Amino acid sequence: MGMAKGSDKQPLRVLVAGGGIAGQALALWLTRGGHQVTVVERAPALRAAGAQVDLRGQGIEAVKRMGLLDAVRGKLVDEAGVAFIDARGRPKATIMANASGKGRQTLTSEYEIMRGDLVRILHDATKDDAEYVFGVSVEGFEQDAHKVVGHFSDGSSGEFDLLVGADGQGSRIRRAILPEGLDPYWRVGIHMAYWFVPRIASDSNIRDTYMIPGGRQIMRRSHNPTETQVYFVLREKSEEASAIHRAPVERQQEFWASRFRDAGWQTERFIEGMKTSPFFYSQEIVQVRTDTWSKGRVVLAGDAAHCASPYSGMGISGGLVGAHVLAGEINRHPGDLPTALANYNRVLRPFVNEIQGEVNPRLLRLGLPMTQRAIDVFQATTALACFLHVPDLAARLSTQDRGGNWQLPENPALTSV
Repeated sequence: MGMAKGSDKQPLRVLVAGGGIAGQALALWLTRGGHQVTVVERAPALRAAGAQVDLRGQGIEAVKRMGLLDAVRGKLVDEAGVAFIDARGRPKATIMANASGKGRQTLTSEYEIMRGDLVRILHDATKDDAEYVFGVSVEGFEQDAHKVVGHFSDGSSGEFDLLVGADGQGSRIRRAILPEGLDPYWRVGIHMAYWFVPRIASDSNIRDTYMIPGGRQIMRRSHNPTETQVYFVLREKSEEASAIHRAPVERQQEFWASRFRDAGWQTERFIEGMKTSPFFYSQEIVQVRTDTWSKGRVVLAGDAAHCASPYSGMGISGGLVGAHVLAGEINRHPGDLPTALANYNRVLRPFVNEIQGEVNPRLLRLGLPMTQRAIDVFQATTALACFLHVPDLAARLSTQDRGGNWQLPENPALTSV
């Protein structure tokens, strides 16, 4: 690839902590900019598991600019819409995806893909140009005006020009650069667990959403012929609920089973399926809100900087957009990192404020009613709206998708064809 023409600047040595969506997207743009990138991932191999995710608005554009849109299209999940069902599994209201190509996406995006497939696509696009080290994490670092030294979990250390914390919602790098005692989490009082169970004949390509009194919800969506995803969602503000996500998986599963035991519908099947699922993931729904995205030669990217939560519909898109902006500024100012990092903050901040602002806790609580009566009202209202084609019309007539009219800046790296 080489550096841009006429530039005699030294390539930067960049250490990226975290081989997820944002970390790999950064590796793609920075190696195209001629820099030396090392990605360290704590997991022993590529973390290609996880839930179904979607691309929207500027996120679709970011993938297009990477030249990966066809690869993504080849892996899309067929999800035709969302049904709100009763305890017998009968749909009370169904909102179909907006496939018109105009306006905004409904609850289902036209770009639905499994997180693992997106991770693999990014990996295939970067593995020949960036160095990947698995089973290792950044335990600590120190920096001065000229370099940052990373200390790794295997006892080794290395010298770099820049350290990027792309290490997710629970980022350790973020903890190291934020002032002591500052809590970056904006909590909405909602928790979620998800896992896979074997697919059965009645699992269709419509996502089922089942509401249960006590602020509980079960979602079922099926992404391939043999697997079905299960999501348990719980509205609860308790120490126990917040702490459970750090407990051993067996304890997590006991917690979720106990909260949903009497829930009806296919709850038994789903709880039984926890035991054989290839993975089980439990998390509190939070946003990461901090004024500090960098300190010296250390910068945060993706969820570590600005997790928008699954309810924004823009978490993955936000990570791809953030990587695009950060890499663009570094590639344009490789000899002046303070300017590059200040620009990253200035350019990306309005977009992050927009996507985080879309998450309204009052609206979320409406979707997790406490009583059967409130559930009946929600379903009746939704059914009437669907009968009148309101979601469909609202989606088609909307002038913009989530993320507003914020424009993606110019291409981070002019590639030699």
